[in-house]
Amino acid sequence: RLNSNGITAFISIMRGCDNMCSFCVVPFTRGRERSRDPQSIIREAVALRDQGYKEITLLGQNVDSYLWFGGGPKKEYKKLSPEEQESSVDFADLLEQVALAAPQMRIRYSTSHPRDITEKVVITMAKYPNICNYIHLPAQSGNSRVLEVMSRNYSREWYMGKIEMIRNIIPDCGISCDIIAGFCTETEEEHKDTLSLMEWSQFDFSYMYMYSERPGTPAAKKYSDDIPEDVKKRRLQEIISVQNQISQKKNQNRIGKTFTVLIEGNSKKSANDWVGRNDGNNMVVFPKEHYQKGDFVEVIIERATTTTLIGKAVKKSAPF
Repeated sequence: RLNSNGITAFISIMRGCDNMCSFCVVPFTRGRERSRDPQSIIREAVALRDQGYKEITLLGQNVDSYLWFGGGPKKEYKKLSPEEQESSVDFADLLEQVALAAPQMRIRYSTSHPRDITEKVVITMAKYPNICNYIHLPAQSGNSRVLEVMSRNYSREWYMGKIEMIRNIIPDCGISCDIIAGFCTETEEEHKDTLSLMEWSQFDFSYMYMYSERPGTPAAKKYSDDIPEDVKKRRLQEIISVQNQISQKKNQNRIGKTFTVLIEGNSKKSANDWVGRNDGNNMVVFPKEHYQKGDFVEVIIERATTTTLIGKAVKKSAPF
């Protein structure tokens, strides 16, 4: 599936999901996980490169559980011999293969699951300059009991351990998050655990929602949607407020720094400005001057808002 801007494209590497999160319909609508043949993914990446695309995002409901061993449901993997398992391709292997096949393209991926992201994946990211230092790692909640009710299969401590692992390997890695406010049975103290997790993790940005019951999900069948609407709204507002403070501070700290930005198109606010993203997925706006859509340029940041870095292009750059 291609994005219409002609610069960035998406490659679906798997379909379905084996994680039965209680709030999610995906396993019921898209079935169990099935991974694509890595060779077909690489062919698609190379074809996109030849068409002039500059960036690809590898997509999956849970990319870290990508596993190719010849096809078929994942449960068949356990039946393979040790030699056959050894020759299988996991997500880190795939990431490396794509990075090597398209060295002039920027590579992103989404979405990661905290239970499945591995050190091997993050080490692979650190090894290849064309793999962006950015991970979307949804927490959903900062409280272990709520995470259990959500069937996320990890605890607060587990999640924090993954953030520490990422920061140890790539200190300046951009990390974003998904948060659900007011999930079934969530108490005020448990909500505060989410706020404290956000403050501890220092996410670059978050996608933040109020819980809304989805028919047919385990949560809809098992739990009452028992948090009053006004409480959900207040909790969401507190979550947004914490994230805005963190984003504002992080963006202010980027003033004076220079980033490589891929120009994706016109800024929404002015036809005289380009917009693009840096390695860490921050939006960057700067005057067009003589630069073209699809160029990689060095941009020095002069000011910042909560969501956007604003600066001036210094020079065109080789991508990597």
